[in-house]
Order: sequence, then structure tokens, then C-alpha cells
Amino acid sequence: MLATDNALEDAADSGEITFTGLGFYDDAGDELAVEERGALRRMQGLATELTDVTEVEYRQLRLERVVLIGVWTVGTIVDAETSMAELAQLAETAGSVVLDALVQRRDKPDTATYVGSGKAKELAEVVRAAGADTVICDGELTPGQLRQLEEVVKVKVIDRTALILDIFAQHATSKEGKAQVELAQLQYMLPRLRGWGESMSRQAASGGRAPIGTRGPGETKIETDRRRLRARIAKLRRELREMETVRETKRSSRKRGEVPSVAIAGYTNAGKSSLLNRLTGAGVLVEDALFATLDPTVRRATLPDGRAFTLTDTVGFVRHLPHQIVEAFRSTLEEVADADLILHVVDGSHADPVGQLSAVREVLNDIDAGDVPELVIVNKTDIADKTTVAAIRRVAPDAVCVSARTGAGIAELVEALATRVPHPQVEVDVVVPYNRGDLVARVHESGEVLHQGHNATGTELRARVSAALAAELGAYRAPARV
Repeated sequence: MLATDNALEDAADSGEITFTGLGFYDDAGDELAVEERGALRRMQGLATELTDVTEVEYRQLRLERVVLIGVWTVGTIVDAETSMAELAQLAETAGSVVLDALVQRRDKPDTATYVGSGKAKELAEVVRAAGADTVICDGELTPGQLRQLEEVVKVKVIDRTALILDIFAQHATSKEGKAQVELAQLQYMLPRLRGWGESMSRQAASGGRAPIGTRGPGETKIETDRRRLRARIAKLRRELREMETVRETKRSSRKRGEVPSVAIAGYTNAGKSSLLNRLTGAGVLVEDALFATLDPTVRRATLPDGRAFTLTDTVGFVRHLPHQIVEAFRSTLEEVADADLILHVVDGSHADPVGQLSAVREVLNDIDAGDVPELVIVNKTDIADKTTVAAIRRVAPDAVCVSARTGAGIAELVEALATRVPHPQVEVDVVVPYNRGDLVARVHESGEVLHQGHNATGTELRARVSAALAAELGAYRAPARV
């Protein structure tokens, strides 16, 4: 949904700049300098991480022009403004230009048009005056509310859930991620399936005859489409169950090795991937955008005392995360529920980090991860306000303040991890023969070595290990010390 600025389009129309499949050229036919082309990327709605814009095939596309509408039912006006600001950021992430935003104070959303009839007419006037082609509502609308509001404003209307699902669809890369997003979209779409005009409610026909499978008592086209959606949903669920089996196998393998698991969770764009990269050098995509990464990344890390553990980066959360997303991504989110420790990353530079903290904890409770031990990490402290950080500490006194970008506070975080990551339960004192170096390696890999020495018969080890490994080492117990 890339678009050019009006100024750029005007320049192209006047002949000052010509678009080609290779790059930008001025009226003399000379290709524009890299610096000039770089300036084009700073225009509103035109963004790329490429070092040379000639790597892109240019075409004149237009960003969707949207107007936001919200209903303020509870909380303060600051809460309403924060929610609308987040909606604007979501809309821009999806690839649109926000032209205006309206908020109405009501006890509850109107059952017919979400906002009252007067506000709906005012919204229609704003849409016409701004030349918008889409209205985005800060809430989940019923099928009836969507249809009736569209009749008033005369443009496409979508709600917050559809917007988030669209962003997920853009960012999903793995086979499992794409299947999860498609399932969530179809579950959302099924009760809202409707046609334009009456075409979707008429009996399906092809060349004057009803297609095979639709004869008999008669089946409308919308019923046929619903049946197809249900069949596709059933197929996606089967595929995800198979993928879940693979994921569970990998998870069971880590459990058998009794390697502690640490999951990184938090609000979207809080810096989870940046923190993972800082701790492990994982090389995960880092972008200043909502839901930049959806697929979980698992990396192995080692504490200063030699203990190994896994770090898992998970999908970000937002307020009112659609239940379709939670359901579709349940197998992925189980990585959090099965973890030994959750690193809850909070954006210290955000206007309402305490609200983000509460929103994430609400989702963690929904996926049965509310009882997992939690360590709050306040990220982006290099740009955070001290008052904001103090407010977070009042809610989470043990929080660790870091900056994944600069590396500040990472040493303190590692120390906190060394304290919080579970220790092996069984302490052993053994002398392992030199021909069983494999056991020594396993102790170092999954255990906590307290003392190591060597004598004529083998390697002396005093360590904490898992119950299974302790049983294997039982044959090599060291003689009682005098």
C-alpha cells in the first residue's frame, strides 16, 4: 500500500520527475542523486529500509485515507485519547493515512450504528469533507452495526478487530503463522458474511442452472459461501493440530533435557525482539512497528554460572486483543504458559505503560499463564521519563530497568535471571571415570557445577543436576569425605 505524496505526483504530472521501472529521473533525463531519492523516503506514507530505492518497482498507489471513530464509555478522557492514539498507530501500520478522529461519550455503544445517530451524521460530513474512503471504529462491531453505519457514511467501515487481523496477515511469514491468521480472519468473517445489494442472498445459479450441490430445497449463495468458509476453517484447524504436534514434540524434547524455559512477553512494540537480540544475538527482525514479528523464536542462552536455558520471543499483545487471535495463536502462546519464567517487557517511553502492563496480564490470564513467575523489564529507559518509570516501579517493585538499544541495565538483568531461573534440584558428589566424558559434558550443559577437580581415577564433580541425570551418576558417587 505504498503511495506517493501529492507534491511528488504533481511534479510527475508536470514532467519534472518521471517514474520508470528503474528509478526516478528529472526532466533532463538524468537519474536523481541518491540523496534526493533518499529524501523521497521521508515523505508521509512512503517508507522503505532499502539503501537504494531503485530496487523497488515503482507504481503510483494510493494509501487508504481513514477517519477514526471511538466511543468513550469508561475511564478518563486520557484513557480515551490513549486508546485512539493506539488505533491511529494501528491504522498507520496497516498502511493508511489518518485524516481525522472523533470520540463520543456514551454509557455504551449504540446498538444500531455504534455511535448515536447525530454523531453518525457528523461522521458522514467529516468523511465527505476529508475525502476519506474508510472509517475505522475503536471497538468490535456487530454485523448489524457495520452494515447500518456504512449506510450512513457511504464508505467502507471496519472495526478494531478487522484492523488487527489485517496487520497480522501482512506480517505472518511462516506456514503456521499464515494458517493461524487465516483461521482467525475466517472465524471473524463467518458471522459477518454479507453481499453487496441482493446478489449474495439470491439462489446461486450458473448459466441459468443451479450448480451441483445447491439443488433441491434451494440454497442461497451466501449459504454456499458460509459452507465453504466452515469447510476451510475445519481444514485449517486440522493443519494447525498437526503443526501443534510438531511444536509439542520440540517442547517435550527440551523438557526431557530439563532445560529451563524463559518466555519474553509484553505489549507490541515494547522491544521484545530487541531484548532477545541483545541477550542472545538471535538476529530477529527489529522494527518500530506494531506486530513486526509474529512467529515465535526460540534461542538457547547460558548464564554466567554455566546453566543453560531457552529464551522464547512471542507475539505482542494490545488492549482488547481479538479473541479470534488468542484462539488461533493458542498453540504459540502455550510457549508462555509452559515457561518457567516470563520476562514481561514494558515500554517505559509509552504514555500509559501501567495500562499496557494490565492489558498483557489480562491476556496471560486468558491463556492460563497467570501463575507463571514474572519478572517485569522496563525497556527504553534511555528515552523514558523518570516519573513514568517510578509509576511502573510502584506497580512492580522488582522491575529491572534496561535499554535494549544501548545495552544499559543488561548486566543487572542477567543477574536477575541467574536468581529467577530455576536451579536443578538434586545435588551430587561424584567421581566420573575419564572414559565417561559424555556425562561430564551433560552436567556442564544442563546442571550447575559447584566444584570440579581431577584425580587418578576420574573427574571430581559436585553439582546440582536434574533427577534423571542424578540417577545416571549414582554409580559414580564419591567416597565419603573425612
